[in-house]
Amino acid sequence: MTKRVRASGFVALAATLGIQIYTSLTATAPAVLAPILATDFGIAPSWIGVFIGLLYVGAMAASLIGGELVGRYGGIRVSQACVALCAAGMLTMTALPAGAIALFVVTALVMGLGYGPITVASSEILARTTPPGRMALTFSIKQTGVPAGAAIAGALLPGLALALGWRGAFIVVAAVGVLVAAMAEPVRASLDLRVPLRKPLTLRSVVAPLALVTRNRELRVLALTGLCYSAVQVSITTFLVVYLTQALGWSLVAAGLALTCVTVAAIPGRIFWGMVADRTHRAMLVLILLGALSALCGVAFTFAQASWPALVVLPLASLYGFTAIGWNGVQISEVARRAPAGAAAHATGGASFITFSGVMLGPMVFGGLAALFGSFRWSFVFCTAMSALAATLLLHHLHGGHAGPPSDGN
Repeated sequence: MTKRVRASGFVALAATLGIQIYTSLTATAPAVLAPILATDFGIAPSWIGVFIGLLYVGAMAASLIGGELVGRYGGIRVSQACVALCAAGMLTMTALPAGAIALFVVTALVMGLGYGPITVASSEILARTTPPGRMALTFSIKQTGVPAGAAIAGALLPGLALALGWRGAFIVVAAVGVLVAAMAEPVRASLDLRVPLRKPLTLRSVVAPLALVTRNRELRVLALTGLCYSAVQVSITTFLVVYLTQALGWSLVAAGLALTCVTVAAIPGRIFWGMVADRTHRAMLVLILLGALSALCGVAFTFAQASWPALVVLPLASLYGFTAIGWNGVQISEVARRAPAGAAAHATGGASFITFSGVMLGPMVFGGLAALFGSFRWSFVFCTAMSALAATLLLHHLHGGHAGPPSDGN
């Protein structure tokens, strides 16, 4: 029986990781090719930021209904549909004429609908197929698909765009989506758990995941942690290049290298923190430590000077990525583990809705503070405060005696 669980767990992890990498790639693609897209569409490059924001609006909405969809059709089937929506968004963009802002908005929302339920679907699958003592590590490995997809987009899409044009590059990405969905089909029957005879969808059932999270203290604290940490994560990856070039006088190439350090460090970071959470059986304490270290990195960037050498800034950027982007798998695995029996998908959906709101909030506040004060110092104060706030919430939760059972489920 043990060997069977491990085998199905490996298949589940491989399938969900591949799907996560692809959807992350498509979500990052417009930002990677932003200068070319802006020129072709005759819009300001800032509109690409609006596109990403709208994508996450769609993701927030879809995350709420994700649990119901997974229950009706199964996690892999829902994931295949999500991949298809993301691929369709890529294709639709290639057909948009210049100035088609309304269609631009619709495309972003459609892609968001595809991106939102991915975490919900994978959480339901992994919660069933992962041994309790490996939950944090397994979820963290799966969540490395987010920075991995972004890294692949940054490495391959510029070259594809030069060779085929940005439309050709997006067509290639869409074709890969068809392949990813097809490759998941052979394992669908063994991984999907369906309950097709369910009540009709109502507004109450749609918002039920959010109600589940807000009523449960542990889930509520974890969801607010996700909001704070995601706000910091996306603020860093969105504005680091701008900060280094404008505030510290770095070249674009050097600033791009710093961003690479952040995103690449996030991959081993997520795996490392997942291993620590599983070995210590204290995932909440790991999340507190991550917040404290991330806050320290925020303080360092708050007081960074143009005179600081790259040998100081680049390792600091790597540490920021290792901590501020290393939280995701540990947090999601805790949400799934602490959810009521059979409600991992619904709990993850409600928590993801709150987490995605942090994705929306972070860049707006970070950029707004920089514009208001003419400096990025208060922007990094904001990041520091968000990291510290989450760590404080978690510490208060533990100190209040609401820690719940250890992370290994014993």
